[in-house]
Amino acid sequence: MREQFATGSVSRKRGYARQYEYLVLTVGPTESMPAARQRLTEHAEYGKWELERSCLYVGGGRQFWLRRRIMRVERTA
Repeated sequence: MREQFATGSVSRKRGYARQYEYLVLTVGPTESMPAARQRLTEHAEYGKWELERSCLYVGGGRQFWLRRRIMRVERTA
């Protein structure tokens, strides 16, 4: 299983990409689906990620795109 943060290559209109950060989880065809499901669940529960898109490839590999809203905190003091 491989995890990588998506950078500026994700382009959306009207600043949509600046509101979210993305994590791409790639699962090979030989890796177990329950392990991948557990990893996705952990990211959702503890990292506040949500599943945006998933893709099943011909060879059996899967790719999951997770996103979470970027929280911008302004200093008040």
